[in-house]
Parts: sequence; structure tokens; C-alpha cells
Amino acid sequence: MTDFTARRIAMVDTQVRPSDVTRLPIIQAMLEVPREVYVPDSQREAAYVGENLALGGGRVILDPRTLSKMLEEVAIQPDELVLDIGSALGYSAAVIARLAQTAVAVEEDSDMAREAEGLLSEQGVDNAAVVTGPLAEGAERYAPYDVIVVEGGIERFPPALEAQLRPGGRAVAVFMEGQLGVCRLGYKGAGGMSWRFIFNASAPVLPGFARVPAFEF
Repeated sequence: MTDFTARRIAMVDTQVRPSDVTRLPIIQAMLEVPREVYVPDSQREAAYVGENLALGGGRVILDPRTLSKMLEEVAIQPDELVLDIGSALGYSAAVIARLAQTAVAVEEDSDMAREAEGLLSEQGVDNAAVVTGPLAEGAERYAPYDVIVVEGGIERFPPALEAQLRPGGRAVAVFMEGQLGVCRLGYKGAGGMSWRFIFNASAPVLPGFARVPAFEF
């Protein structure tokens, strides 16, 4: 029988801690949330590998290093409302729920959303809600959010998400330029979003997050 607890500890010791992730609530969440539960059955043995885990259709579960560093930089507080975009089967929502007051997970694949809802309930994650709908539209009915975390690559940060972030709120996402990408942390100020580089990362661009081609005469 596979010892997933040992693999989880090894993931934190070899992928998370060496990546300058020092916030204890993040480390504790990644030690305790069973990643293998939130992946397809066929992928359980690969749940703790140090790379993005493919779900099909260009979707992935972000690798532990990338997710943990994103959470380290965005610094979710216990009283905050967090929008988790592209939560797939719910792993990221389960981790974020341990850091925040409430996590709102958006997933546009109805089958994955339904499975995520069931898994989160089975695992006793009672401060996370799953919303089924287009990722780029967020979940306006629960806005404004203190933090938005995007679980995949983007070429643009959609206006709908910016509108759902409270003034002074933070967002974190992997911005892709072709095959290369960088993770950026954004703050919403009076003039809109301002972004700064955090680290190099890569993920497939999520549906609805591709750059809109400029019209040319």
C-alpha cells in the first residue's frame, strides 16, 4: 500500500521548503491536505511529483512548488475571502480554505466542479464553496474578494476579475509568453492593477485568459 503521508512529507521537504516558502500555515496545510484525494484515480501515484499534473483538455493541477510560492507571496490572512479560479477537483481550494476565512472555487468543467464539491464535503472542508461557470467571469455574487488566485496560465487578467477584487486587494497568477511564463503578484489601486515579478513558472493558458488579438486595419 502506498504511504501517501510519507510522500506528502517528502513533497514539503523537497519541493516546498527549499523554494523559500516559510509561512507556517502554508506548510501545515500542504502537510495535511491529502493531494492524492483531489486527483483522478489514474493519477494518484503521481500526485506528489514535482511538476504540473495533467488533467486533460489542457488543464493541470499546479505543481506543489508553484502553488506554495504563489500562496507565500499573496499572504492570505485568516479573515479574508479568496477567489480560487480553475480549482479543478478542489485541491487548491482545500489548501486555501485552511489559510482563509472562506474560499470560493470556480470551475467551468461541470463534471470536475461536481466532483470537487463532493470531495471537499467528504474531507470536511466546510468553508469552501464551488461555483460552476466560466473561469474568466469569476463569481460576482460573492464579491468583493480580498485575494484572487489563478490556478493556471494567463495572458491577460480579465476585467471581470479585476472588478471583483476589492480596492487594495491582491491577485496572483502565472503570465505566459509563448512557452515561457512568470508568476506575478498584483495589487488593485486607484488606477487599476499593478503587477510585479515573483518567480519563473509555467502552466497552460486557461480558457478565457488568452490575449485578445488587436484589430488591425
